[in-house]
Amino acid sequence: MKELIDTLNGWQAEGHAVGRAVVVRTFGSAPRPEGAVMLVSDDGRLAGSVSGGCVEGAAFEEIERARRDGNARVIRYGISDEQAWDVGLACGGTIDVLVEPTVRPEAAAAAREAATTGGRAVVTPLPVDAPPAEFGPHQPGDGEPPAPTLVVHDDGRLQGTLGDETSDAELVRHGLAALADGTSRTVEIRGRQLFIEAYPLRPRLVIVGAVQVAIPLVAIAKQLGYETVVVDGRAAFATRERFPDADQLVVGWPDEVAEQIGLGPTDAVAVLTHDVKFDEPAIVESLRRRARYVGAVGSRKTQVDRRERLRAAGLTDAELAELRGPIGLDLGGRSPAETALAIMAEVVSARHGASGGPMREKARAAEAAMSVA
Repeated sequence: MKELIDTLNGWQAEGHAVGRAVVVRTFGSAPRPEGAVMLVSDDGRLAGSVSGGCVEGAAFEEIERARRDGNARVIRYGISDEQAWDVGLACGGTIDVLVEPTVRPEAAAAAREAATTGGRAVVTPLPVDAPPAEFGPHQPGDGEPPAPTLVVHDDGRLQGTLGDETSDAELVRHGLAALADGTSRTVEIRGRQLFIEAYPLRPRLVIVGAVQVAIPLVAIAKQLGYETVVVDGRAAFATRERFPDADQLVVGWPDEVAEQIGLGPTDAVAVLTHDVKFDEPAIVESLRRRARYVGAVGSRKTQVDRRERLRAAGLTDAELAELRGPIGLDLGGRSPAETALAIMAEVVSARHGASGGPMREKARAAEAAMSVA
């Protein structure tokens, strides 16, 4: 919902009540992921989408019904391939949508403040008439008044309780997992379905080396919603003229800068300098601070020699196993923009725990598993 927060704030500032629909579970090739949101103001304005256009009209009517009776409910919509094609989508699917009479204050606050006060996962207990987890048709029920939300903070704190320590611990585990990969999801704990809406800290890419590849890399990262920091010891390279869109430009040695920028486990680090005295301190500091992703340019021979020096500098084999070098996925391109794309593709893949391989291989593996079953 973060992309709709300005719209929500504007409507509420005008004195309008705002209801919402949010995708809480998907089946098959659904058009929108879990967490996709549609807002409806009490004067009939609409923003966002839960299906790309297929069921927005029906969801709009359900929000109006929820506004009248004050009840939240989960509704299952099946979207045929024909419907999907009609609105420009490749294929259909099935989605469960949570309809709420008003936007939860906790969700609105998390969307506004996650980037500055820390990531939060807002947990909504789903109405008891929610559709079963297995696939099947479902008609709207009467629903029930919205239950109190819980909040999992990125430091493991839990606001609220499910009633016992074991359930609370499981919820915190699920909430932290949702924040780690930035995706919302529905989980079941002791027979109760809970929708976890992830509002993680904005991901950050720290680029060590204000080289030519860094220029398109900043642009691509910004398009993907990353905060970008460019670090270089050469003031002539780390300039606003070269990097107008970088969130932060830092001139200095990377191992000294690490403390200044608060380098930590949620960061991705791309070391692009080709300079031993500059890139290796950056690698050591990034690995020791357990950055989420650490990649460095260099040929295979450069990587072998570098690893020997890093091992001599005190890094363990386990730490070195986290270093990705040569950096990036093998896309075959050689231009600065193509190289930047390959680097950013690997950063995204690492963030989501994906293989980075072709989607066709994943599809074929899934087909083979289904044929065996």
